[in-house]
This record gives sequence, C-alpha cells and structure tokens, in this order.
Amino acid sequence: MSPQLNRRAFISLLGGAAAAWPLAARAQQVGKIPRVGFMGNSTAALEANLVGPFRESLRELGYQEGRNIVIEYRWAEGKYERFPALVAELLAVPVDVIVTAGTPATLAVKNATSTVPVVMIAVGDPVGTGIVSSLARPGGNITGLSSIAPDLEGKRLELLREVIPKLSHVAFFLNPLNPFHAVSMQQALAAAQALGIKLQALEVRTSGELDGAFAAIVRAKPDALLILADRVFLHNRKRMMDFATEQRLPSVNA
Repeated sequence: MSPQLNRRAFISLLGGAAAAWPLAARAQQVGKIPRVGFMGNSTAALEANLVGPFRESLRELGYQEGRNIVIEYRWAEGKYERFPALVAELLAVPVDVIVTAGTPATLAVKNATSTVPVVMIAVGDPVGTGIVSSLARPGGNITGLSSIAPDLEGKRLELLREVIPKLSHVAFFLNPLNPFHAVSMQQALAAAQALGIKLQALEVRTSGELDGAFAAIVRAKPDALLILADRVFLHNRKRMMDFATEQRLPSVNA
C-alpha cells in the first residue's frame, strides 16, 4: 500500500488486534481509560499523513482522543539513537498497545518487549528485516501493515533508465542505521548490475553528513540520484531537492 495510511485497512487491523490480544480485558477495566503509544521515526508534522488516518480510524471504532482513550506520542525526530529511551518511557506509562510508524521504530519496540501488543504501519519488508517470521503468520506480539517493497528499487532504476536512455551512473542515498536499507541495497545492486549501471552508495546517518555526500556527488558527477525512504532524508527533503536542482540531477525518491 502507499505511504498514505489506508483508513479502512487500519480499522480492520485494530479490530483484529483487539480480538487477538487481551487489550480489551486490560484496557476496558472499570474506570480505566485505554492508553495507546504511538512511536514515530520523525515528527508529528512530518508524520501527519499517518497520524491523521490513525485518529480517524480510532474515532470510527468509537474512541475519541481525550475522552475515552489516551494516546502517548513519542517522536525520534530522525535520531534513531533516541529509541531505547522513548520506548522505555512508553512501557513505563504503561500503554496497552504500541503503534509504530517505520522500520527503525518497530525494531526498537520489538527489542524492548515481547508482551505489549504492537501494530506496525509504514514498515518496509518486515520479514527481511526480522520483525516478523512471515506476513501470513507474523507470530509473537506484532502485527500490522507493510507499505514498501525492496524490489521496487529495481523498478526505480528502470524508470530512471527510461527518462535517461544513456544512464550509466546513479548516486544512491541510504541510511545504514535503517535495517530496511540493507535489504533495499541488495536489490538495487542486483538491478544495477543487470542494467549495466554503476551504483554509488552514499551512507548518510545524520543531517550533518549530507554535506560530505553532496561533495562526493559533485566530484563523481553521476547521471541521477536515487533516495531511499528514511526520516533523515524526509527531514532534509527540501535541502536535497534544492541540491539536485542546482546540479541538474534527475532524482527518484522512495
């Protein structure tokens, strides 16, 4: 599905989670208002396309924030090293279920608890990154939606080749702290080899590393840019697009 969260799918997912886990028994005790943790890789503003449908889904299930349900939001702001502390805060509240937006957030919660139910959204390849054992039978305390497929990197390279028939060199932005990117990189390398394209990997962990990556691109003079989905890049999308425009480099964003 697209990064824009499908409200109907999420309603069904929350309903299934409530049936499968003892959430109702834990959260609907007399006088107790259920608490839901929402863990995001980025910020509330940049995750608005996920938070909005999430709230609408809860309302359609009969839950109104501030009246009969409490949502505890935690945002990493693109700084993945903050996850252990943020997850610990949610577990200390405690919350009855945690909704995670993104692969790094989901893995952080998975590493911290095997008992609190987790509903993941906007996660890429949850099987390949070790979040669940299979899509059909995720097992454990995690269920949810997968929105990105790593084999799409090959399709994006093919798209660039259609736009630039003589394409031979592509600079590839990835964040090595994002486990999904390791899977995507393998797919991109395989596709690049098949297409006869040189792939230049640019590892960017923080906003401060972008200048070095830009300098490497100026030196190497690639034909185009490929940018993986990551909250560090989302935080810096204007800066990155301005650079691509300045260098007259076609780019594809995951």
